[in-house]
Amino acid sequence: MKFKPYKKYKKVNLPWIDEIPSHWEMERNKNFLTVKDETVGNKDKNYKLLSLTKKGIIERDMENPKGKFPSSFETYKIVEKNDIIFCLFDIDETPRTVGLSKLDGMITGAYNIFSINKINKNYYYYYYLYLDKFKMLKPLYTGLRKTINEDAFLRLRTPLPPKEEQDKIADFLDHNLAKIDKFVELTERQIELLKEQKEVLINDAVTKGIDKNVEYKDSGIDWIGEIPEHWEVTRLKYISQILNGGTPSSSVPEFWNGDISWVTPKDLSKVTKYVYASDRKITKEGYKNCSTSLIPENNIIMATRAPIGNIRINKIETTINQGCKGILVDKNLIDLNYLYFLLNNYLKELQLLGNGATFVELSTNNLSQFKINIPPIVEQQQIVSYIDEETNKIDRTIELYKNQIELIKEYRTSLIASAVTGKIDVRDF
Repeated sequence: MKFKPYKKYKKVNLPWIDEIPSHWEMERNKNFLTVKDETVGNKDKNYKLLSLTKKGIIERDMENPKGKFPSSFETYKIVEKNDIIFCLFDIDETPRTVGLSKLDGMITGAYNIFSINKINKNYYYYYYLYLDKFKMLKPLYTGLRKTINEDAFLRLRTPLPPKEEQDKIADFLDHNLAKIDKFVELTERQIELLKEQKEVLINDAVTKGIDKNVEYKDSGIDWIGEIPEHWEVTRLKYISQILNGGTPSSSVPEFWNGDISWVTPKDLSKVTKYVYASDRKITKEGYKNCSTSLIPENNIIMATRAPIGNIRINKIETTINQGCKGILVDKNLIDLNYLYFLLNNYLKELQLLGNGATFVELSTNNLSQFKINIPPIVEQQQIVSYIDEETNKIDRTIELYKNQIELIKEYRTSLIASAVTGKIDVRDF
């Protein structure tokens, strides 16, 4: 889709725009915005609770509430459909600072709410959505919280084409952004399906093998089901050693900032198969004066305190804190990567073994007693090669889809910017 620029432009005095089409005007916000400060008082039960998000103005889920809530909603402001809402503080740190409401309800009194008159609401929203995307209102910030004063905002000039042209630009963007958003939605759904396909592939490989022309037997474990007849079921303690972690005293400076890696559940939270480093390190004295264990390179570290999970292969020699356990693998009995795939496949079952009143923890005993299915070592290695090859294909496709999404999102942003600043002429749309 190619668009031509307007024939004539004129200079404007805005930090974020050099010029606009010559027939456009510059109007102050106060000429078409009306401040709305009415609060709900003691009638908050009559209003939906709204939130300003990257997806626009949405209704908060009060049945499954997430995040913080005030003790009282009395100071929340009333919002009506087609009101525009601005968060005019902490602008650089706030993912989205503008939203056009499609709902009636109430929202925090810290926001600025305006009704829009005499101009196309969607055109105006798209213009400030573009400015918000690149945080272009910085010249108006005041104070440490990067606040824009309401009066200063109302005095701000906004470029406005004639009303009929505003309607054209808004319709053009509504139409094209809807198509883009649908493409993104469908592509994200494809990514989720590929992730599910990947999980099924791994599950099938580590529980049934890759040779389907074999006899099967009951594993004796409900959640595993049937396994190839020549496979065995064993406990984790028979093919590995479970090691616990510990923490040096925080009150002894000599125990910290040394040369020995010290892995915590936070280090395991990154979406990767491996652990290459730790956020914190301890000294030899710290290591000697606590109950932590040294985990040699190329074993498994698992977070075993709430939340239980994040199983990783360590690519460094490291100690661990008490929220982790090291699984030292007997590599004559089990392939490291096969065990990695197997434990991740059985993560839900491992989590069910956690217990504790203060926090849920997977004990050394429960982990060591955990039953797993293992084929002969050569077959394990074949299964790992198969999983790596097939999942790499899926991962490449997922990466391709993600790149497509990023490109179309960049185009979406560019389209909004070009239309609302007059870089392209869409009057013939």
